Amino acid sequence: MALSMALALSAMAGQVVDRVVAKVNGHPILQSDWEQEIAFEAVSNARDPESFTVAERNAALDRLIDQELLREQVRPSQPAPAEQVAARVAEVRKLQPDCATDEGWHAKLRRYGLTQSGLEKHLGEQIQLMKLVEDHLRPSIQIDRQAVETYYNDRLLPELKRAGSRATPLTEVFGRIKDLLAEQKMNELLSGWLASLRSGSHILAPDSSSGERNR
Repeated sequence: MALSMALALSAMAGQVVDRVVAKVNGHPILQSDWEQEIAFEAVSNARDPESFTVAERNAALDRLIDQELLREQVRPSQPAPAEQVAARVAEVRKLQPDCATDEGWHAKLRRYGLTQSGLEKHLGEQIQLMKLVEDHLRPSIQIDRQAVETYYNDRLLPELKRAGSRATPLTEVFGRIKDLLAEQKMNELLSGWLASLRSGSHILAPDSSSGERNR
C-alpha cells in the first residue's frame, strides 16, 4: 500500500497543472491553449518554440483572445473543406527541411508537442474563421479605379524606378493592385472590428505587474 501511494504521488507530481491565463466574457483560455498556440505558430514558421520572446508569447495570447471574440460573433456551421486543410498542411510541411518522409514529419510534430490530427484541426479552424470574417467584411469593401491608379503612380512606379526595373504597364498589374488594396482594407476593417469588440467585452488577461488586467 505504501509503495502504491508513493507511486501515485510521484505520478501526480509529474503532471502539469493547467491554469486559466485569460477570460473572454467568462470563457476561459488555459495555459495549455496558449502553449499549443505558440507551438502551432512555431511549426507554421519553422521556428523553435523556445525562441519566442515574452512580447511574441503575449502577442500569441492576444490572438487567442481575438479569435474567441470573433467566434462569439460568427460561429462556424460547416467544417473547412478537406482539400484546403490538406493544402495548408502541405505548405507548413514544406517549411521543414527534414520532413521529406512521413516518419520525419511526425517526429517533427512530436518535438513540437503536436499531432497530425491536432494540426489539421487547428488549421481547419483558422480557415473557417477567416472565411466567416471575410464574408462579414468583404461586402463593404469597394476599390475603384482611381484608388488603383493612385497606388500605381504614387507607390509602384517610384519603387520600380528605385530598383532600376522597367515600368510595368498598369493594365498588367491592375488586378494585383486591386487585390492588394482590398487586402489592406480588410485588415483595417478587421482591426477596427476587433477594437470595437474588445471595448465592449470583459477581458481578463495577464499583466507583468499585477498578474491580471481588465481590458
